[in-house]
Amino acid sequence: MNFLIAGLGNIGAEYANTRHNIGFMVLDAFAKESGTTFISGRYGSTAEVSYRGHKLILLKPSTYMNLSGKAVNYWMQELKIKPENLLVIVDDLALPFGTLRMRKQGSDGGHNGLKNITAMLGNSNYARLRVGISDSFAKGHQVDYVLGKWKSEEEKELPFILDRAIDAVKAYAFMGPDRAMNVCNTKPKSEEK
Repeated sequence: MNFLIAGLGNIGAEYANTRHNIGFMVLDAFAKESGTTFISGRYGSTAEVSYRGHKLILLKPSTYMNLSGKAVNYWMQELKIKPENLLVIVDDLALPFGTLRMRKQGSDGGHNGLKNITAMLGNSNYARLRVGISDSFAKGHQVDYVLGKWKSEEEKELPFILDRAIDAVKAYAFMGPDRAMNVCNTKPKSEEK
């Protein structure tokens, strides 16, 4: 079975390693772990990963975040991917830093990338993996925060968070969204108090 895994972010060196680009970071780490590389194509860069008999096409849209739907829709049509085989990875201000939440469908939660994907697809019947970046910014500074670089203490935690996100993507492809949600939405032992 084929899956499209879209990690959202903004293109350009000035956005590299920013909170808003966590979707790109997850896919970069997954491609590296899998020994594959991204190839530039129409509306984005793609890489192919085989996992337990499934083909996962990793997509980093080359449109800006708020226009991600154009790239996702194009690649879904090109690869003949059904909405139920789409997983979108995004940052989430409402979740504590490093918390993962998978849903098999639902609202955009105020995320403009998801909003655009839903508008382009005409429905919200696709899975999303939200990666918490927290909301520790002063009132009126949301844009600066999401487009800002990670704090040094956050950077130390990123490898662990990226590994957990990769495991969530693998679980989604291998076990399906319902079982993957059970795995992904449970706090890891290191977070339990």
